[in-house]
Amino acid sequence: MISDFFSFAFTNLKQRQRRSLLTMIGIFIGIAAVIALISLGQGLKTAINEQFSVIGADKIIVMPKSAAFAPPGSLAPGKITKDDIKLLENVDGVELAAGRLLEAARVEYNDIVIITFLVSLPEDSKERELISQVNTYKAKEGRMLTKNDRGKIMIGRSFNLKGTFEKQLMPGNNLLVNNKKFEIAGILDTVGDPERDNSILMNEEDMRELLEIPDEYNVLIAKISNPEDIDFISENIKKAFRKDRNLKEGKEDIEVQTPQQLLNSFNAILNIVQAVLIGIAGISLLVGGIGIMNTMYTSVVERTKEIGILKAIGATKKDIMTLFLIESGMIGLVGGIIGVIIGIALSKGVEFAAYQAFGSSLIRAEVNSTMIIFALIFSFLVGTISGLMPAKKAAELHPIEALRYE
Repeated sequence: MISDFFSFAFTNLKQRQRRSLLTMIGIFIGIAAVIALISLGQGLKTAINEQFSVIGADKIIVMPKSAAFAPPGSLAPGKITKDDIKLLENVDGVELAAGRLLEAARVEYNDIVIITFLVSLPEDSKERELISQVNTYKAKEGRMLTKNDRGKIMIGRSFNLKGTFEKQLMPGNNLLVNNKKFEIAGILDTVGDPERDNSILMNEEDMRELLEIPDEYNVLIAKISNPEDIDFISENIKKAFRKDRNLKEGKEDIEVQTPQQLLNSFNAILNIVQAVLIGIAGISLLVGGIGIMNTMYTSVVERTKEIGILKAIGATKKDIMTLFLIESGMIGLVGGIIGVIIGIALSKGVEFAAYQAFGSSLIRAEVNSTMIIFALIFSFLVGTISGLMPAKKAAELHPIEALRYE
């Protein structure tokens, strides 16, 4: 019996192909947007999780607070120096600490000038190994910088992928960095982080001399002995810096962050953005539902005589209502199927375009079967609920009056 209802509903939709397709537009636009946004959001979360897993659960990040977040009464933002590396290493549970410089600089090649970031590599071998491990630095072309290299740099692979300087850069080429000539020793492999893939790697002493920075750092990385004690060690680091600077609790001029804290912050922001975008897409689903309701009301009017014949040969109110609910549900379902296909195509298209533009896998689409099944069930329910009132109206038609309808 149910199969007959589905067959009958499908036949009616097929006879009204153009109207049915126009009715589905709101549904498949909404479903396509939801699928694309969720899959891209999930892919971005996975990529970020992978990036933070590379940092490792045994690392702690120490940064100076900016002027906007300096303690009340402070005349200057916080800062960290070479002396703070020793301070950090003296904290119980910290095995090794290394500092990094991250500064903007003017870079010129082939008469084209850009502004990009310079990042430093420590001179100390152990510290250098720690920084390279955290950032997964590998040479795609040429070689890695050694601590004895002077006047040499490594560039991120995105410089070539995006054609920043129109001409492909090769090991041995020279770049002007803040009007000083540096030779490219190697080109870094893509790590998936656009900021790092667009940066220039330079030995610390070269960078200090170039930018006239005597002893400050932008960030410190600490490797700890036991990842399970990371929160306890983080608090000990704050205490050590408070004591060294003679500051009260809560007035620190530095920020101590663990990879998990950073990851939680990123995920919270992504969840909010995703929820807002999905809410906007939901408006399209609402419009689609109203469109289905309107189409089903029109269908009831057009098929009044047909309803009368069905009732005359024994169809009950329940049968008529079921028939129209299945029909409206099928409109939603078919719209959902089209929406899923478009959504997957859109998300994969964005992934491909991002990779071609940036050479990064950070923007990726992750589509799973649960998401697809949920989207199809939801679209079927939207269609069914939208057809509820028209179905009820059809079921309540009196068979004699329906047969007289012209």
